[in-house]
Amino acid sequence: MTATVRSPGAGDLYPTRVPGSAAPFRRRHPVVWHKAAEGPLSSGQLDAYDRDGCLTFDALLSAEETAACLEETARLTADRSLRDSGRVVPEPDGNGIRSVFEVHALSGTFREIVHSDGLAGIAHQILGSDVYVHQTKVNLKSAFDGSGFGWHSDFETWHSEDGMPAPRALSLSIALTENAPYNGPLMIIPGAHRTFVPSTAETPPDYHHTSLQGKNLPAGPANRAVVTALARELGMRQFTGPAGSVVAFDSNSLHASAPNVSPFPRTNLFVVYNSVENTIGTPYAAPRARPTYLASRTFTPVPRPAHYGG
Repeated sequence: MTATVRSPGAGDLYPTRVPGSAAPFRRRHPVVWHKAAEGPLSSGQLDAYDRDGCLTFDALLSAEETAACLEETARLTADRSLRDSGRVVPEPDGNGIRSVFEVHALSGTFREIVHSDGLAGIAHQILGSDVYVHQTKVNLKSAFDGSGFGWHSDFETWHSEDGMPAPRALSLSIALTENAPYNGPLMIIPGAHRTFVPSTAETPPDYHHTSLQGKNLPAGPANRAVVTALARELGMRQFTGPAGSVVAFDSNSLHASAPNVSPFPRTNLFVVYNSVENTIGTPYAAPRARPTYLASRTFTPVPRPAHYGG
């Protein structure tokens, strides 16, 4: 898909990827959009998410569901035809698989989980609207050789390369295997979601081919000095838990994860929900839009349960 990059300042509240210096600035939109909205979260949980930009859940998926997801992951990674589609991202060294994208479109098992009330209901409540699935993927950090993910804000990428107007989106990181301190768990700087960190490098053509492997990242990663300052001020949090546990985090959260050199794999399902009032359009800072398996342009709402006003 091709698209014309938007002109600088053309309704862009989050300018980024402009050569030269760019100072971080305060987020211009809410985190929790309607605190009185009905849903599965308590007022205390909403307040914690608003403050920290993240929230944990001990067991949103059953053992049977996580086992079924791992079976589907094995099936998808063994499908050679998917490798040619771009949906399967290899590890930077060419050995092993780093990620598989659009899994909810490739598997009925994943689709059912992604559309479940237990997951989508969290997004409905926090974002204060109907939501659609912007992206899904399974990240596989294989034992001994699983590569890491540098510090970044997803929204900076989705804004510049996909055309997402505002950070009215969130991710759920769902542990399909145990996430332990030694196998590269998610790390977040709590509270940093209220600061937008621009990049100072232009987006190269087809940048996703290298950025998704964690290679040659002039545009995507957050400024190291800014990350250091925010981490010193706000601290860092590492998220561990058994299979079935979940971390919800704001699209503008600064997060990362270390490589996995342990003998135990770390496999997580990531689901991104975006508000139907925040649909993507022309990229703000990229030569053309990324493929739809990375950023869906089908904005069909995930059904709401009747008892939440669907």
